Amino acid sequence: MALDVESLARRVHVADGAWSTILAARCPGEARRTEMLALTQPQATAGLIEQYLAAGAELITTHTFGVTPGNLKRWEVQSELAEVIAGICAVFRRQVPGKRAALLGDIGPSGKILAVREAPEAELAAMYRAQAAALAAGGVDAILLETFSELAEILLALRAVREVTALPVIASMSFDSGPQRTRTIMGAEAGQCAAALEEAGAEVIGCNCGAGIGSILPAVVAMRAATRRALWVKPNAGLPELEEGRAVYRTTPEEYAAHVPTLIDAGANVIGGCCGVGPEHIRRVSEVVRKWAGRRSGGSLR
Repeated sequence: MALDVESLARRVHVADGAWSTILAARCPGEARRTEMLALTQPQATAGLIEQYLAAGAELITTHTFGVTPGNLKRWEVQSELAEVIAGICAVFRRQVPGKRAALLGDIGPSGKILAVREAPEAELAAMYRAQAAALAAGGVDAILLETFSELAEILLALRAVREVTALPVIASMSFDSGPQRTRTIMGAEAGQCAAALEEAGAEVIGCNCGAGIGSILPAVVAMRAATRRALWVKPNAGLPELEEGRAVYRTTPEEYAAHVPTLIDAGANVIGGCCGVGPEHIRRVSEVVRKWAGRRSGGSLR
């Protein structure tokens, strides 16, 4: 069943947290390709799904962010893209109860820059079509395009997804540049991106990753001013610091949750977390959202 996007705008919802950074910390031997843990060590992925659900997450994201043909080759995975995505979706679909939470099929950026023609548009469009088709076949409730920094690429991805599925699309970009961190590393401004994504037909629009929850508010304000769509917000737990060769995120669950009321006031409809945000962060976010629930009318997620 497709995600009911209209319900997202009627109250505040809680999304899950990070996947790669949390699984990498738990399974350091697989830090290079944590997406494959759903197939090689399914108990690790299933356990994190259950923890996010127990913490109050209403939207769970498949850990397919980096599943691309290029990465599968680098990871020396012999299986085809569709087969890998199908296997990962099966693990998530078994763990995510349909009436309790929605399952979002995750697609990340290609890592190529269209502006300097690092890859042909047709090649990237074909990849996004293949990813979206496999996720739709795997039973997701919506497609999530996240952490994009080039407006042209996310618009290309959105068009490609539309060619293979009618599922709702959440389009989320990363803003970490400019005096108020309201621009992508490619220079696109948050309000401009929100307006373009709404015009292109994305049902939910938002921002994720970036420099952390403490600096994301200006981008949220800019996006809310430019769109009436439900607004998706999943910041990092601050910027990482290297500790004995591994990335450590210092923002505590309490510190993270302290920013949530301001984000709600700014118009956020979905709040979760990106890099460094674990189940305890999400539990704290859920507690804050429950306290604020009376400020907006009800409406079921599905």
